[in-house]
Amino acid sequence: MMARDGHRTGEGDFRSERRSVQQGFTSDERSAQQGFTDRKRSAQQGFTLIELLVALMIFAMLASAGVLLLGNSVSAQAQVKARLDDMAAVQRAGGALAGDLGQAVPRITRTEAGTLAPAFWAHDDGEAQPVMQFVRGGWDNLGDLPRPSLQKVEYWVRQGRLERRTYAQLDGAAGDDPAALLDNVEAVTLRFRDAEGQWREDWTPSQPDLLPKAVEMTVTRTGEPPVMMRFLVAPGPVEKLEGVEGAAGA
Repeated sequence: MMARDGHRTGEGDFRSERRSVQQGFTSDERSAQQGFTDRKRSAQQGFTLIELLVALMIFAMLASAGVLLLGNSVSAQAQVKARLDDMAAVQRAGGALAGDLGQAVPRITRTEAGTLAPAFWAHDDGEAQPVMQFVRGGWDNLGDLPRPSLQKVEYWVRQGRLERRTYAQLDGAAGDDPAALLDNVEAVTLRFRDAEGQWREDWTPSQPDLLPKAVEMTVTRTGEPPVMMRFLVAPGPVEKLEGVEGAAGA
């Protein structure tokens, strides 16, 4: 019975396959008509080429945006660093000026040519002469060198830089190499406060040992707004007025 049924089952399958061949339909074509091809089964298990290209395009867009954002961040960081360095340079220059002018002394000196120079003098002759020259005290001598505790200081504007120049000796000596304080300097304007509290454009005192009470410096730099700094000057000798001594003696 089982053999007979098996024979009938095999014979039935053979007849069904034979009818399909006679009708021009193979087993794969019947599967394709029913929507069960090997290609569709593979698509259900992975990504198609179009999906892969779309994913790559999205990744490329995200990567480009990340690179752009990183570049902007680095550029902004560089600009902030440059700005902070510039502000630090202005503060260092202001600190040097405040330290020098705060310890100025009424000391008359001699230039390299041997001519007398007042205790404090300023010029506006471009790069030919310093914009300001004076003598300061409090010069530390940690190495116990044979030199005084006083130091002659000059401030120059040359080749677009504000420079500080010092002298090892007060009279007749050559200056040391200048130290640059600020770059991109176009002009430096000075004003001086006298004993009467008036601001003057130049300093031409009646006595060669007189010092101003305060100094105002306005620095104009390329691409930057002008910076105005004011510094107190150490007290110097009192200006002698004509007729005061005679009136006191009377």
